[in-house]
Amino acid sequence: MPQIPEKVHELTVGQLAARSGAAVSALHFYESKGLISSRRTAGNQRRYHRDTLRRVAFVRAAQRVGIPLATIRDALAELPEERTPTREDWARLSRAWRAELDERIQQLNRLRDHLTDCIGCGCLSLATCVLSNPDDVLGQRASGSRLMVGRKEPGDQARKDG
Repeated sequence: MPQIPEKVHELTVGQLAARSGAAVSALHFYESKGLISSRRTAGNQRRYHRDTLRRVAFVRAAQRVGIPLATIRDALAELPEERTPTREDWARLSRAWRAELDERIQQLNRLRDHLTDCIGCGCLSLATCVLSNPDDVLGQRASGSRLMVGRKEPGDQARKDG
C-alpha cells in the first residue's frame, strides 16, 4: 500500500482509492451522494483532505452492515469538517445504529431457523411463509397465496376473452 508523507494534507482520487481500498468510481459516487467532499484544483482535479480516508472507511463499514446511504450521510454531517474524527465521534454515531442492527440480527436468526422449512415448500408466497410474509401479516387479511393478488400474468386477458 502506498505511503503518503505526513506533510501531504490532500490526496488525489487515485491516492485515496489506493489507501482506502475503494474504487475511484465508488469515491465519485460517495461524493455525488454527499458522503465525502473534495476541492477542485485550477486544472479541475479533485483533492481530498486526509480525514476523508477515515470517512471512506466509515462509509464502507456502515454499508457492510446494511446501513442505508442516507443514514450514513446524516451521521457524517454531524462530524467536524477538516478534522480527523475521533474514536468518541465514531462511538457516538455507531450507538445510534445499535437498535437497528440488533433487529436485523434477530431477523436473520429467524430466517436461519426457518430456512429449511421454506426451502421445503418452495413457493415463497404462502400466507404463512416466514421469508416473504413474516409474522403471517398477509394471512390475517385472507387465506391462500396473497402476494400474487393483483398481478396479471401474460395471456390472462386472452384466457378471459377466449
